[in-house]
Amino acid sequence: MHERPPPPQVFVVFGATGDLAERMLFPGLYRLSAAGGLPERYAVIGSGRHCPGSDDDFRDTVGAALREHLDHVDEEVLRKLLSSMSFKTSDADDGSDLADAVRSTREGLGADAQVLIYLSVPPQAMQPMIGMLGREGLARDARIVVEKPFGTDLESSRELDAALKDIVGEDQIYRIDHFLGKEAVQNVLALRFANGLIEPAWHRDHLESVQIDVPEELTIEGRGSFYESTGCFRDMITTHLCQVLGFIAMEPPASFDAGPLRDAKAAVFDAMRPFDRAHTVFGQYEGYRDEDGVAEDSSVETLVALTAFVDTERWRGVPFYLRTGKAMAATRATVTLTFRSPATDRFGVDPSAANALVLELANPPAIGLRLRAKRPGPELDLQPVDLTAELGEEAESMAAYERLLLEVIRGDQTLFTRSDEVDRLWQVCQPVLDDPPAVLRYARGSWGPDAALELTDWWLPDA
Repeated sequence: MHERPPPPQVFVVFGATGDLAERMLFPGLYRLSAAGGLPERYAVIGSGRHCPGSDDDFRDTVGAALREHLDHVDEEVLRKLLSSMSFKTSDADDGSDLADAVRSTREGLGADAQVLIYLSVPPQAMQPMIGMLGREGLARDARIVVEKPFGTDLESSRELDAALKDIVGEDQIYRIDHFLGKEAVQNVLALRFANGLIEPAWHRDHLESVQIDVPEELTIEGRGSFYESTGCFRDMITTHLCQVLGFIAMEPPASFDAGPLRDAKAAVFDAMRPFDRAHTVFGQYEGYRDEDGVAEDSSVETLVALTAFVDTERWRGVPFYLRTGKAMAATRATVTLTFRSPATDRFGVDPSAANALVLELANPPAIGLRLRAKRPGPELDLQPVDLTAELGEEAESMAAYERLLLEVIRGDQTLFTRSDEVDRLWQVCQPVLDDPPAVLRYARGSWGPDAALELTDWWLPDA
């Protein structure tokens, strides 16, 4: 994967026995190892408040999780990865044993070894853990990966950012959003800026609306305590969907390097109107209150649908419709750009058959186009024609966490969010957090409550 291997690494994983580490982080490390993306010398130190037993017990737990979550496991690759692993307990009050282990491991790997700290902990635990990193000297010269959500509101996000800046510089912070690691999301940039057919039409003069639709069939799946403290709005809207919106709505960056690309995305967020309660719908699927860890009278939302606006010359007046939720009728990640009908439309066409460019961000990624063409027969009638081009299985390229971990090792912040982006998005979201809409019930396997359906004509091909 590399002409020159990266320097030795000490990976320190907080939350190493948690769900995200099991499903995403350790599989990402395995894939990097299998592809030759890890350095020749590295060590993985898991940490958390509760010890899973001996180091061998920890390795057995990780190995079992990898066999469960990966389609294929190369036993030699797995053996090498697991042999690099150990576990040290730590918490916000005491990280001395962990600090000693990191220092000795780093010394053993060589003078050029780097430390990568991955904070996969709940938002309420993040700031105390950052304080511990500073006290123990663990953050010195380290790269720190922070999992979303980045705080729970504007005030807490600013407190979290200040805590991070007390111990490291912005160039050491990698705020991870795995949507930005998706091959299909990055392909949005190529599709738009590399095609003269598309770029001129990426404008309010030609586009009627944009939909960013991320429904999920899955329920909260045993993550009741997390959802009770976070909810769908904080979990998905302030991060994944707004980041995709930033890619869709940005002006052409001077280059695709970290600085210009993130500047262009931040300019979109600066131009976004704060979300309006009157154009926001919260829903909760039937049966959510029966899930483990959920309060019997919970009013936490598991679905959000809203209308957003970006007040730039390119997008002024064009609605961006965002929808995401659990226990819905299908699992998709789809962006639909709907084009305006020709001013001289002599065919009297149904607006629901308008031209659309459809970007499938899920696996496999694909590009779709809906056109109008003549229906075969003697009359000059029209019919919609759908064209689809698959871009290849995402599994054939790099999975999101694999790619993002590689970029942290390389020190490339292009696909990570900057502090000013995070702050502005919380400003945009804060009005809804301060005065949320009523939470409406919806049936499992549906498309959400009627109020969400009434925001726009949601269009998902084959759904």
